[in-house]
Amino acid sequence: MKNGFWTLLSKPQAGEDFFLPDLCSSVAVFTLVVLAELMVLVWVLAQPATAGFDWLQLAMASLFVQWIVLLSAALLCRLRPWMRRRPLGLAIACCYTVVVGLALLFTVVADWVLYQGMVGVPPLHGDQLLRHGLIALIMTSMLLRYFYLQQQWQLHNQAALQARLQSLQSRIRPHFLFNSLNSIVSLIGSQPHKAETAVLDLSDLFRANLADTDALATWGEEYRLCRGYLRIEQYRLGERLRIDWQVNELPESLPMPLLTLQPLLENAILHGLQPSIQGGDIIVAGHYREGCVELLVSNSCPQQSEHRGASMALNNIRARLAALFGPAARVEAWQDGPRYFSRLVYPCRQPST
Repeated sequence: MKNGFWTLLSKPQAGEDFFLPDLCSSVAVFTLVVLAELMVLVWVLAQPATAGFDWLQLAMASLFVQWIVLLSAALLCRLRPWMRRRPLGLAIACCYTVVVGLALLFTVVADWVLYQGMVGVPPLHGDQLLRHGLIALIMTSMLLRYFYLQQQWQLHNQAALQARLQSLQSRIRPHFLFNSLNSIVSLIGSQPHKAETAVLDLSDLFRANLADTDALATWGEEYRLCRGYLRIEQYRLGERLRIDWQVNELPESLPMPLLTLQPLLENAILHGLQPSIQGGDIIVAGHYREGCVELLVSNSCPQQSEHRGASMALNNIRARLAALFGPAARVEAWQDGPRYFSRLVYPCRQPST
């Protein structure tokens, strides 16, 4: 345990593992100001006062503490890139040095300005310096502990999110695999050449799929996966499957989770085209406007069909998009007469090329 602790202190923490947040952000500054003012208010209320609440003492103590807090945040913000490249123990010592050093400096300067009028040598009161130094040390320890716990909580949430995304995606992949294999099996006896081509298409799709370990891919990759899947289904359905792509407005570099559009196409075939002897058509329309991606899949379906069985894929896609892009992402599905519609919408920024 001891060796592990000292090993942790001797190594730098970069990236998301660094415990100190960005103190230059407006949220962090506001939080520090509010916490400091609450601490000052508690300290003033704890002082014995016979003539009522001392507003002057509150103002002077607030000015003293807020100067220390804001300057400490500014210095630590500037030193943060440097501390991320240094051992953890040195980074923690730097935080203590900055805060305690500023507290001692402002203690001396405040006494010199208020009680000596900036005349003569600044006074050094040992008991006062010791008291203010200990207060700064304790408050810094509490804040560093809070930052550490907040960082661990964020890492835990990110790990849970990644596990959830992997679980959701693992539910989709077997569904895609089994239906593709069934399509290939149906071709082996009658059209072995097409079956061989379908196997090659399937291997290319899974090679591209398994090669990307990130939660997010691009629209270009998803588009190629979907076209490969539809080629396999085309071997099985022939002229019964007609597809119309209207996706020229979608840049290939747009972020999109893998196997997001493909389950919608699979549902359109299984519940819309396959039950009909004449087959049908699928229209995929895509737009990217004002930082928002919209994909609309519509397919012909039998009049009596209700597209049962599509809810699992829709719920999986909805959960994945909400986890990655927030509550603004949505997935909708409805039937209007002889056509069934599925639409997914989520906000994202196109990466700069």
